[in-house]
Amino acid sequence: MDETSSKSEGKESDDEFTEITLRPIELSDVDDFMEWATDEKVSQFCTIGAISVTPNSGCLDSCRAELGYVLAYKYWGKGIVTKAVKIAVSNIFEEWPNLERVEAFVDVVNKGSQRVLEKTGFLKEGVLRKFRNIKGSSRDMVIFSFLSTDALQDH
Repeated sequence: MDETSSKSEGKESDDEFTEITLRPIELSDVDDFMEWATDEKVSQFCTIGAISVTPNSGCLDSCRAELGYVLAYKYWGKGIVTKAVKIAVSNIFEEWPNLERVEAFVDVVNKGSQRVLEKTGFLKEGVLRKFRNIKGSSRDMVIFSFLSTDALQDH
């Protein structure tokens, strides 16, 4: 393929993007996020879901991080999230050597998500009453944890 045929119409030259950085998404990014999330050409390839591990901030909490994930309904029950969680957990402790604990908070009625964490090897620690406000309602959450010394499950 020659150079001119590889460029898309309306695409800027590579010289305009000499400095690219990666950083966590922030609330101020909402307009940029919505620009690509509502673009059919982009979103057709990324509508399944997402997984994230977010480190806690501050001196006292730097050994902990929170796991979160979301998956489109039509993909539930296919083992996708279980596999993604296993991949994330198997790598995160190497990438962040000071990390000792990954936590996950799940709504008490979300049995499928609780099962994902149990199958992966997370330990259910208990219920945190009225812990999160979701869509204007205080919700009880189940807290799960996975330590750097824990073993992933092979279910």
